[in-house]
Amino acid sequence: MISRRRILASLAATIAIPGRFALAEAILTEDGVYRQPWFLDSLLELSDDLAAASASKKRFAILWELKGCPYCKQMHEVNFARPEIETFIKDRFDILQLNIIGSREVTDFDGEKLSEKRFAAKYGIRGTPTFQFFPESAAGLAGKKPMQREVARLHGYVEPAPFLATFRYVAERGYEKGSLNDFLKANS
Repeated sequence: MISRRRILASLAATIAIPGRFALAEAILTEDGVYRQPWFLDSLLELSDDLAAASASKKRFAILWELKGCPYCKQMHEVNFARPEIETFIKDRFDILQLNIIGSREVTDFDGEKLSEKRFAAKYGIRGTPTFQFFPESAAGLAGKKPMQREVARLHGYVEPAPFLATFRYVAERGYEKGSLNDFLKANS
């Protein structure tokens, strides 16, 4: 069965100019938040999104943002504008962007349907930008408390080097060996 994700990826590949690499620029949406064109288009069913990411040999992460957030804008204009960061993340992660005060309905790993705002509160998301990183499989997540479902979390604006290192920590499963701080110290 062909998924909507595969169709969108095929269209993107068709539009790309072979042999020419160009960074995608962040798009300012009608909601007033910046968005990377390669972010995940989702029906907001988190178990499905995580399963699709795993099937594509990628990791699943949620990015929380807010209209007018200067640190969110800086993350898009500085961090995502670096080819090594954009390429690393785009190749290894499916990023679902949510609005911390949004009203779209999200279906959590435990089947609960709630607004983005209520979902953020359930997981203790209090500021933007915030990344939530999840394990490679949804197996067993429904039975865990919300914050225990994450393998890592990144709060606020982070400079490019530690920002990329955090994504490496998740991609390389550094959380199985130690803390993010230990990983950052060992890889600085």
